[in-house]
Amino acid sequence: MDKARVISLFTGVVHAGSFSQAAVDAGLSAQAVSKAIRQLEDELGVRLFHRTTRSLSLTDEGQRLYELASPGLRLLDEALDHVRNSREATDGVIRITAPTSIGSMVLAPLLAEFQVLYPGAHFDLYLEDHFTDMIEAKIDVGFRAGSPPERNLVARRMGKIPMYICAAPSYLARYGAPKTVADLQKHRCTGFRQPNTGRVVPWELRGEGGTIYQDVPCVATFNTAEAEVEAVRAGVGIGQLTLYMVERDLAEGRLVHLLPQHVTANAGIYMYYAQRSRMPMRVRHFIDFMMKHPWTAFT
Repeated sequence: MDKARVISLFTGVVHAGSFSQAAVDAGLSAQAVSKAIRQLEDELGVRLFHRTTRSLSLTDEGQRLYELASPGLRLLDEALDHVRNSREATDGVIRITAPTSIGSMVLAPLLAEFQVLYPGAHFDLYLEDHFTDMIEAKIDVGFRAGSPPERNLVARRMGKIPMYICAAPSYLARYGAPKTVADLQKHRCTGFRQPNTGRVVPWELRGEGGTIYQDVPCVATFNTAEAEVEAVRAGVGIGQLTLYMVERDLAEGRLVHLLPQHVTANAGIYMYYAQRSRMPMRVRHFIDFMMKHPWTAFT
């Protein structure tokens, strides 16, 4: 027995003064309402109504149940109304997950712009390079670099990510610059270790026949993109790095772009979420904002 439903039908009969009108109000047949009330009476072991062909009134037990149940049902209605209204509100928390580099370098300024439009929207960011379980962490929207999520999620490609082979001037002064892809095997390189799998990601290069994947001799591997960029800046080795993280370094001479003919941009930045229906309005507005915003960092 759905007790909440049956109690709601019981109070509906009291308010309507008849089973037939309560049935109309509930969108049920009179027989269904009468059956539900009988089941409730059987459950409680008491009669709730005095019934005749012309009148309907509460028994003492029915009156007591009505007096006790009515405040609870009012609170339930208020709670449902509150949740229903909050779904339409733009105020509240939006929970986001993203790699640390994207969160700090790309998302932070966009969040500020969004809050100018919706000052009541607050953000709770989970910045980590592991793929976060959206359900367990109660995430509303996620961002991911590389390939789209393979789970049952809605994924939207926001832009492409060019991968640049870079080295610091200090490294080049000591070891020289590779002239070909084959020369990389003679150099000291850095690598990125995929946080979820622990696998060192091969470099993605453009060749004559299309994209090729090349393992390089790594003198250091990292599980965060920020740490690898810092190591390459310091002259530890040659690294293949995302353009949005090193664009300023290249412009200001802290890094040098090597083998430009082998740049690829197959990887992308993706926004993903569980589903679009029944989501809070603030989350819907955030997704629309992100889709309309020019992702100038990913060109």
